[in-house]
Amino acid sequence: MNSIKTFKEGKIGTFFLKKEVLIFVYILLAVFTASKQYFSHSFNNYLIFKYTFWHTVDLQNLYNNYPEYLDSNHYGPVFSLLIAPFALLPDGLGMVLWNVANVSILLWGILSLPISLNKRTIIGWLCAHETLTALFSFQFNIALTGLIILSFSCLIKKKEIQSAFVIALGTLVKLYGIVGLAFFFFTKKKLKFIIAGIFGLLILFILPMAISSPSFIIQSYSDWFNSLVHKNTTNASLTSFQDISIMGMARRISGDVNIPNLPFLVFGVVLFGLPYLRVKQFKHAGFQLMLLASTLIFTVIFSSGSESPTYIIAFAGVAIWFTVQPNKNNWKIGLLIFALILTSLSPTDIFPHSVKEFIRLNSLKALPCVIIWFVIIYQMLKEDFSYYLPTEK
Repeated sequence: MNSIKTFKEGKIGTFFLKKEVLIFVYILLAVFTASKQYFSHSFNNYLIFKYTFWHTVDLQNLYNNYPEYLDSNHYGPVFSLLIAPFALLPDGLGMVLWNVANVSILLWGILSLPISLNKRTIIGWLCAHETLTALFSFQFNIALTGLIILSFSCLIKKKEIQSAFVIALGTLVKLYGIVGLAFFFFTKKKLKFIIAGIFGLLILFILPMAISSPSFIIQSYSDWFNSLVHKNTTNASLTSFQDISIMGMARRISGDVNIPNLPFLVFGVVLFGLPYLRVKQFKHAGFQLMLLASTLIFTVIFSSGSESPTYIIAFAGVAIWFTVQPNKNNWKIGLLIFALILTSLSPTDIFPHSVKEFIRLNSLKALPCVIIWFVIIYQMLKEDFSYYLPTEK
């Protein structure tokens, strides 16, 4: 705790706590990763995204396998509009700007949080390596993390319409975005929020028809649903790069691929919902931010589709949890270090190949996030958040 305080008060600490330094480093990471992947011809995900636009324009099934790339698209039809400005550019430039756009939305979300600038900057630094991991595969999860955080911040700042629209956008691009509804009880203008959400969904449903046709978009939503169902059935595997979740750990450590998701999901939803019983705590910024952290982690550790780059979402939750703690004692610092090493650094060459494979094949990247999520639930059920951080500008 003292070492953290000393760092923050020193010249180096002051330098790195500047918002401009954080933004510069994130933009640098975005440009570096996109350039590296472009020149090494390793950008399959970007090709999937790019052709989502062209397939929409040409009225071709968005979820088929195509010779231009491996795998298939799993994003909603409205994604074709988000990727359009980048798809129209030469690949190299499009990739760079795509990564820059993703980190910009993530930073927008983090810097919108109702806490001090120093704390927001620390959250940004803690998320930097997971962001780097996701940037190498051009992941939209970076922007999605920012959108989830933005939906929270807007609601807390009584911007119900903006919050509802952000949730609608995140949901219609990737279903994870729907978790923004977890913050519904923090607004007093619930009807306004609901109406704005319905209008947001309607507008975003219609917009892609401008570059295709109504019948094509309607059919595409049906195709999207079928593709997600199929993907969910194939996620459970003892060897894939997905299923880095609490269910995946159970399946892989036991060697039983047939362990179902449902019991874990029911257990997780019940635990996730228990803190809502503490209605008197809703007004405290600490409780609100802890629910945000819980939501971000829950979204990933209870999804069989989670893979390594997905963990930018969960790690943002870990960073928020740690940063808002009023007492950063040794065990909390230890948990953060555990998460930094096993969750964030385990895919890197810091670990020998055999160790990396052991961690991957047992879904152990999820383990620190699972433990921290249980800690969050315990704290939300037991602690008085009037002693946590007040809402800061």
